[in-house]
Amino acid sequence: MTPHILVFEDEDALATLLQYNLEKEGYRVSVASDGEEGLMQAEEETPDLVLLDWMLPKVSGIEVCRRLRGRAETRNVPIIMLTARGEESDRVRGLDTGADDYLTKPVSMVELNARIRAVLRRIRPGLADDRVSHGDIIIDRVAHRVKRDGKEVHLGPTEFRLLDYLMQHPGRVFSREQLLDAVWGSDVYVEVRTVDVHVGRLRKALTVSEGLRDPVRTVRSAGYALDLEG
Repeated sequence: MTPHILVFEDEDALATLLQYNLEKEGYRVSVASDGEEGLMQAEEETPDLVLLDWMLPKVSGIEVCRRLRGRAETRNVPIIMLTARGEESDRVRGLDTGADDYLTKPVSMVELNARIRAVLRRIRPGLADDRVSHGDIIIDRVAHRVKRDGKEVHLGPTEFRLLDYLMQHPGRVFSREQLLDAVWGSDVYVEVRTVDVHVGRLRKALTVSEGLRDPVRTVRSAGYALDLEG
């Protein structure tokens, strides 16, 4: 089943860019240029996820969020707010109103796609990608299995989450602090050096055959990246 994303965005150029990139990722996309039109579209067909701007004509994004959460048909639809309003008070208000995630413009499509996958996986796991691949590495999230070069890779739960996150952003360098927040959670206290231990375990596990290069690149004073191209 192809997930249906309803995009509330009144800037034509951005709406077109979002629709193009999301459709390229395999989603079915509808676009509404104001809050009233989007609410009507949501009534006609319940979306699987809503991408919502705050500053919309006719009905604001906050009010749209409130109304969607007030209707039985859309009460549990994931909502990601994508807005230029970046103050902490705005973020808190958006999340308190019912948004599942909050992103400040401008945002990269790589990060947006990762957030969409994460929200779908958390709230509607049946709609999220079950398998992710990069190079010769394949993750099956449902079976909780990993293969590299056709061979089974045995990972602990933390190494599995670490690899999953890195594979969502191939080539991007993450600091240890960023990986701690993404993999362990910002509300859990873990020593920063713990990341090095788990990266070491991940590297060892992914070297399932002689001649396979280490897929995790260390960037001095910066962090780690999954990089099979180098």
